[in-house]
Amino acid sequence: MGIISRSMVAKKPNETTRLFITTFLGVGFGFLIGVSFPSLSLSKLNISSSLLSSVDFSYIDNRKLGLPTETPSSSQYSRKADNNNRNQAQNLNDTSKIWVPSNPRGAERLPPGIIAAESDFYLRRLWGKPSEDLTSTPKYLVTFTVGYDQRKNIDANVKKFSENFTVLLFHYDGRVSEWDEFEWSKQAIHVSARKQTKWWYAKRFLHPDIVAPYDYIFIWDEDLGVEHFNAEEYIKLVKKHGLEISQPGLDPNKGLTWQMTKRRGDREVHKITEERPGWCTDPHLPPCAAFVEIMATVFSRNAWRCVWHMIQNDLVHGWGLDFAVRKCVEPAHEKIGVVDSQWIVHQTIPSLGNQGESQNGKAPWQTVRERCRKEWTMFQNRMTNAEEAYFRSKAIESSNSTVH
Repeated sequence: MGIISRSMVAKKPNETTRLFITTFLGVGFGFLIGVSFPSLSLSKLNISSSLLSSVDFSYIDNRKLGLPTETPSSSQYSRKADNNNRNQAQNLNDTSKIWVPSNPRGAERLPPGIIAAESDFYLRRLWGKPSEDLTSTPKYLVTFTVGYDQRKNIDANVKKFSENFTVLLFHYDGRVSEWDEFEWSKQAIHVSARKQTKWWYAKRFLHPDIVAPYDYIFIWDEDLGVEHFNAEEYIKLVKKHGLEISQPGLDPNKGLTWQMTKRRGDREVHKITEERPGWCTDPHLPPCAAFVEIMATVFSRNAWRCVWHMIQNDLVHGWGLDFAVRKCVEPAHEKIGVVDSQWIVHQTIPSLGNQGESQNGKAPWQTVRERCRKEWTMFQNRMTNAEEAYFRSKAIESSNSTVH
């Protein structure tokens, strides 16, 4: 019995010590877990979503993002500030909040800094940096409306234009790839649509915002002889004499032409002429001044912006435009002229006329010529009606303002 009682007394202190150590370790382990809890990824723990939804994680998220944090005492980690941040981010991503009336029509919802309102005909690569694409940026544009049968004449024309010109060919016969026989053609821009006129092309492919990089735009026919023409010298004279709309002088011995556009051999440029008696009621108006023909017209950038809007979408031959382009510059009799010292020959090849169709026993060229005359009358009527309507509306506005 003495042995048994001694063994029981010895066990009690050991059990007490073990209990004490176990409790101490448990408290320490719990403390370590509590300290390390904010750095744990709660998403890795198997905790129900309903429980997590009641926890405000803004404090933890801000620490991860390196953002300033608030103490727990500031109203549950400042939910109000967090909501403001979320609303601000939502507004930045909501394009309906952007409306800039001064932007181009249709682009009012875009921030002005992203708008690219103008373009060009500069060719670009499919590789490398965009900033390194262009080795040169031509300042002028020349367009020809062509058929393959006139390739030799166009080749001679293009060679009169330097590398300062972008060359654009409008193909009315659908033959494009054949032009690769000319080295310059591989760098030209080609647009093909069968049996269309140069004014049809101009209305659709020479929008002012497309040709905006070019100081001058040459819109030429395919049947022009250029033996006595140099494009760079022509540009110098146009700038020297302040011409916004111009053309080279025409050889007076070749074909029928107006007196105004006939070349004069004693000067660089002329802006006024004398026509047949009774043809000019005002010496500052066409065909005695402010007048060029439409076969080889050259427009400044600003003048073309106006003329493009004047071209009617359904009137494709351009007859009547030569009498109306004066409305796009002021004073027209000073800013429209003919360059005599750089002159051309109008060869009058009826290539486009032959693209018509016979009707009522008439040859193709006759049906085309009939439409040209009809379009001239239609254009004149539209211009007259539009001007009369405008002045009537101004008179009504003036009378209303007087009454009030």
